[in-house]
Formats: sequence, structure tokens, C-alpha cells
Amino acid sequence: MKSDSLKKGAQNAPHRALYHALGLTQEEIDRPLVGIVSSYNEIVPGHTNIDKVVDAVRIGVAMAGGTPIVFPAIAVCDGIAMGHTGMKYSLVTRDLIADSTEAMALAHGFDALVMVPNCDKNVPGLLMASARLNIPTIFVSGGPMLAGHIDGKKTSFSSISEAVGEYNAGKIDEKKLYEYECKTCPTCGSCSGMYTANSMNCLTEALGMALGGNGTIPAVYSRRLELAKHAGMKIMELIEKDIRPRDIMTEKAFYNALCVDMALGCSTNSMLHIPAIAHECGIEINLDIANAISEKTPNLCHLAPAGRTYIEELDEAGGVFAVMNELNKKSLLNTDCITVTGKTVGENIDGHINLDTNVIRPIDDPFSETGGIAVLRGNLAPDGSVVKRSAVAPEMLVHEGPARVFECEEDAQAAINAGKIKPGDVVVIRYEGPKGGPGMREMLNPTSAIMGMGLGSSVALITDGRFSGATRGACIGHVSPEAASGGIIGIVCDGDIISINIPENKLELKVDNEEIARRMKDFVPKTKELSGYLKRYAALVSSGAKGAILN
Repeated sequence: MKSDSLKKGAQNAPHRALYHALGLTQEEIDRPLVGIVSSYNEIVPGHTNIDKVVDAVRIGVAMAGGTPIVFPAIAVCDGIAMGHTGMKYSLVTRDLIADSTEAMALAHGFDALVMVPNCDKNVPGLLMASARLNIPTIFVSGGPMLAGHIDGKKTSFSSISEAVGEYNAGKIDEKKLYEYECKTCPTCGSCSGMYTANSMNCLTEALGMALGGNGTIPAVYSRRLELAKHAGMKIMELIEKDIRPRDIMTEKAFYNALCVDMALGCSTNSMLHIPAIAHECGIEINLDIANAISEKTPNLCHLAPAGRTYIEELDEAGGVFAVMNELNKKSLLNTDCITVTGKTVGENIDGHINLDTNVIRPIDDPFSETGGIAVLRGNLAPDGSVVKRSAVAPEMLVHEGPARVFECEEDAQAAINAGKIKPGDVVVIRYEGPKGGPGMREMLNPTSAIMGMGLGSSVALITDGRFSGATRGACIGHVSPEAASGGIIGIVCDGDIISINIPENKLELKVDNEEIARRMKDFVPKTKELSGYLKRYAALVSSGAKGAILN
């Protein structure tokens, strides 16, 4: 065992003395030491139940003969951080989580890890750490929130965000807004639509790093605690068989994850996180592979915000394994990949049938023949940009309109709230990329305002920042190169015509090449006075097209 180097022999008596100081018996010290990485805190709704999940994992580890030892990981609630300086600190925590978990695990010589994350950067950060550490590891999340109910209809976090736009447009009164406020998020858990947290938890199943149900069993269900106990027991089997993260997270496994991503209609943030996780495994993923996979992968699910179904319904319909089983009917998956179950993908999904074809469309009757995410290129985004195609109104899949340019999210939000954005406009928000933000803020508030004011079928939004998984509409993010790195988005002027063609994966600034060259010659990217972690982050971070990894 890895921990033997800390536990065995006379020279390690000081280490053993400190284990005894923890209250560990000699029997516990002699067993494999299993670190449980707990993301519990009292500020993120998706994490307030994680203490219960961690307790269940502890029981499972102990039942199977291991010694469970808990240590923490941080997490930011994107919803609470949204729309102010706090959002600059969301994406950047992904790397803090990976770094701190690496430090804790190596400093204390754990034999294996059980990761207990739930929210947006927490899941990919711990996946990145697991790839670096490459000791037996399994994931079990805190689980998704149940949907809210208003006027007989289910709701999710995007509902309250769009209700603010409706209120500003005079469509609902303060009393109705307050009802949304109180009823939209009725339980703990990661927000109930196919937003980033649930996307990443579902993709952890697809990658093979979690047991079936990890992404879909609601946080408040007792089945979640049963899953956690099974994960705790399973880690001991992974130690015995010496199955490690890089045995599981192979190039074929990432292909599977991207395929499931397209079928589920996951958050565009997956296009940041999958390349970053793969990078830690020594695998480079180019964004172009997303379009290649999308071309042959049908979109089988329209979960909120793209549709009116929620994660709890995906769970009832058979979950991620049922989606994967549908995909396998056309041999779209690599079924020979090993997983944390000790079995292959094919063995895992066998028999997981689709129990509700309204939630998971049959492979021969999909919502669309192509996947839920598209990567757009053109002179405005030569290195790529990302859109959640499955959440775009049909009339906005092809659009041309005049640019309305803003240097930050706050300025765009003020213009939208003041009614200055008109049908046909293309809102451009720049200097919000990984380097320029810094931190690549999500733009849920402006996109929700646009939808709530009834402009979702006539106004597009383009940014070098990114979007929440709760965003819907013609919202194109991750424009690369970003303005702060000298990208063409930095020289767009008010009134310039921008052309969007999502079916053809194109994003173009309709300005002649000579004028673009003239503007670029005189272009000096704006800079910001930074301090602390954000200053270091801005200096090290790569393009959004490369997963915003730190160089």
C-alpha cells in the first residue's frame, strides 16, 4: 500500500504517533487509508447535504475494510457569485481545487480517494486532481435539486433569472417575482436543470469515474445515501484491483463523454472542462472534435433550460446509462472502456432501458440528428466559440444583425434593463475572457434579461466570456482569441454587421478585410489593475479554446 511508506518500520514511529493523536486504533492504521474529499459548506445549496453523503461514504469504506479520513475542498456557488465581482472567482477555483487536493493527498500518503463534489468547478477540479494523482479514485456527488412548482408547472433556477427580466419589462408584478423567488429552488442540491453542475456529474458517469445514478439521483432521496455507501465499498475493490483514473480516463473514454454530452444537451462549460481534465491525463482535445462528434450524435434530451423536463425526470427515465444504451444502438460508444465498477462501459449499460421516451428520445426519433453543442469559427472567432445549439430558437439558428458593443457585463446589463436593445441586435460583451475578465465570468443575468423581456427569438449575444448552463437562446461564448489577447472581438464597433450560422458552424464579422487590418493595426488591448490571485491567474491562463488551463 502507498501509505505503508508512512506507517511501517521504526523510522515511521513519529507518523504513527500523529495517527494515534487522531484517535486511530492500530487496526485502523494498518488498513488502507482512504481520503474522502468533502466539498461540504453552508453557502452553496448543492453542498449543504454533502456532510450526509460523506458520512455514508465513511460507512461504506469502513464496511469494506478501509480507514476513511475526511479532508475538505472549496466550492463557489455560481448563482450567488453571478453578476458581480464574485463571478471572477468561479472558474479560477477549478485550479485551486485541483492544486489543493493534490497537495493534501500527496502530503498525507492516501492509498485511494473518494471525491464528493457537486457544483460547477468543484467536479472538474477534482477530476483534474484525480488524473494528476492517479491513485484509485471514485466520485459520488451531492445530487441534483428537485424542480420547483409555480402555476402547475415545474421550474428551475433559470426561471427566477428570467422572471427578473419579465419584472423589468412589466410583464409580472413584485408579488409574482417574490413567488418565483420562494418556489424556484425548493430543496438542497445542484440546480435542477441540465446546467453545468449536473452536466459534469452526468459526464462523470459517462467517463467511467462514478457509479450509475451519480448524475441524476436527487439530493434529497435516500437512494443518494445508498449510492454513497456503495461508492465507499467500491473504492476498496479499486485498491485491490489497482484500477486508477488514467486507466479509466482514456482517449476513448473522453470520446464517450463528448458523445453523451451531445445527446444530453449539456452546458457549454463542458467545452472548457473536458479539455482541461483530458490535459491532466496527457490527452489533448481540440474543439473541432466536438463538431465531428456532434455531426453523428443525435440530441436525445431537452432538459431545462432547453426544454420542460428536469434531472429528476431523467433519473426516472433510466438516467445516464439509459441514454448511453440508446446511443449504443448505433454503436456510437466505445463499450470496452474500463470503469470504476470494475466492469466495462458495455457491461454497465446493458439492460438499462429507456423508461420514458418523452424524456429520452429513442435513437431513431431524436430531437435533432446533431448534438446539443456546436463550435463556431470564422474571422470573429478563428480559434473557436461555443453555443448550446439545442437551446437556441429555430429562427435564431441563422441570424444577421448590428453589433451593440459593451466593454463589460455590467454595461450590457444596464442597456438591456433600460430597453436599449432592439430586435435584431447582436449584443457583444468583451474583456470578460479568462485573461481579460479575468476569470471568464458567466453571463446569465444579461441572457436571462433578454429572454424575460421577450427578445430571445430576435436578439443574439456574443462574448469572450462564458454562459451559465442555465442560459438559453442564441448565446455564443468562449470567443477566441479573446479581446485581452488581441482577438478581433476587440475591434468590433457599434453597427458592424455580425453573421451567425449555427448549422454551418460559422461566426463572421461582416467588415471587409482591409478595414479589419486597419483596425487591428491600431488596436491596443485594454488592461486592468489586478492584485492577488486574479493577477497571477490572468498571467498564467490559456485561451478558452484550450480549456482555460494554467500554463
